[in-house]
Amino acid sequence: MNVRRRRISGIPAIAIAAATALGLGTLSACSDTASAANTDKFDVVAAFYPLQYLAEQIGGDHVHVTSLTKPGQEPHDLEISAQQTAALGESDAVLYLKNLQPAVDDAVSQSEVKTKIDAASLTTEEKHGNEVGGHAATHDTSKNEELAGLDPHIWLDPVRYAQVAEGVGKAFEKADPKNAADYRTNTAALVKKLDALDTEFKTGLANTKTKVFITTHAAFGYLAERYGLTEEAINGLDPESEPSAKRVKDLEKMAKADGVTTVFYETLVSDKTAKTIAADANLKTDVLDPIEGITKKSRGKDYFSVQQANLKALQTALGTK
Repeated sequence: MNVRRRRISGIPAIAIAAATALGLGTLSACSDTASAANTDKFDVVAAFYPLQYLAEQIGGDHVHVTSLTKPGQEPHDLEISAQQTAALGESDAVLYLKNLQPAVDDAVSQSEVKTKIDAASLTTEEKHGNEVGGHAATHDTSKNEELAGLDPHIWLDPVRYAQVAEGVGKAFEKADPKNAADYRTNTAALVKKLDALDTEFKTGLANTKTKVFITTHAAFGYLAERYGLTEEAINGLDPESEPSAKRVKDLEKMAKADGVTTVFYETLVSDKTAKTIAADANLKTDVLDPIEGITKKSRGKDYFSVQQANLKALQTALGTK
């Protein structure tokens, strides 16, 4: 269900949001996924964790940031509540990633919030299917154009994520000019950390026994391209899709031919398929986190610590020399 289906016939979405806000009274500032308006700070609504993290790091003490996606919630399947719609309409800015969350796209298009920041417009996106990278093995024959589409997982590439950070910083400067100097300083510091992370990945993955890794869904295409790897995804860009029998057979053949040791799964989606394929092919399993949300299961408390855990997992699986 998305915002479009929640709309009451004949009543504009903004009117519904206003009425909802009146009915709820003052929204609690303690609510991470609802309240974003009427604080004494620059109020920002972020669609999900990677954008929330950017807003917090760039905004610092000047911003009040809330996320539409709860920790542990799969962002692709997000539904927007009336309370969240009301808060969005009263915020100073919204930071989202177009085409990742249809419900958010609908809510943003209907909202009168003045500053709308589409992260996808701040860098470049590419079409990715279930295979990304330089690998073109003849034993992998399951090319499916229906699985290909614009890949939204730009934050997993530190270079693209830095580009988004720079764009968000400039948008904050324009929308809240009295704090522009601090936004500039914070953005520069974040970009510097992302540059260092890029260097860690570049050096850490430069010499490995294999360059091919298997994941449950195609979230790591940009990362693979950046560091000379090949991602073979069990599913396409949709984490809930089911692989065909042919795709599973191709993956098993490819794993043996290319020295793949590990099938990676993620914390917010069932690991059943990954473990089944790993068992059939006599492979290990491990976590490669797409960092769509931070939970108790995450191998770190923020974007950088989870990315460093991802790097270690890749080094182990690929056989760092």
